Amino acid sequence: MKLYLKQKVFSWNDKFTVYDEQGKDKYYVEGEFFSFGKKLHIYDLSGNEIAFIRQEVFSFLPKYYISFGGKEVATVKKHFTFFNHEFSVEGFGWSVSGDFFGHEYEINDNGRMAASVYKEWFTFGDAYAIDISDGVNEISALAVALIIDAVISAERNNNG
Repeated sequence: MKLYLKQKVFSWNDKFTVYDEQGKDKYYVEGEFFSFGKKLHIYDLSGNEIAFIRQEVFSFLPKYYISFGGKEVATVKKHFTFFNHEFSVEGFGWSVSGDFFGHEYEINDNGRMAASVYKEWFTFGDAYAIDISDGVNEISALAVALIIDAVISAERNNNG
């Protein structure tokens, strides 16, 4: 299954629309404008929150928490490395590796690809495709992709 993530270009806070393979709206993602640390809400088409992502503000390396129904289910941590980026997703048992600045990476579940994420080029605003393997929770994969995007965007903004 594939999901397509499209960021709204002219928005004061993070806003994304998530589409399915047929181009139909599937989820909406909204960030909080005045918040301490990044906070993202994932909503279904009826407006029900199905996941919440929040950033740990006082952390040496980026750390984010994923919650479903008010219950924290996973922690995404960036690890210290000299030459490449590495992330782990505690709670799901996943690791994330690849070319993050090129927006091409894989989410792995014990050596098996859970999802791959890649940038869709030649679009107005940032757009990403998330190719999710059978049996993998699509909201979990979407949440991890949103977190990786937030970390890379923050690093890009801080480095000029």
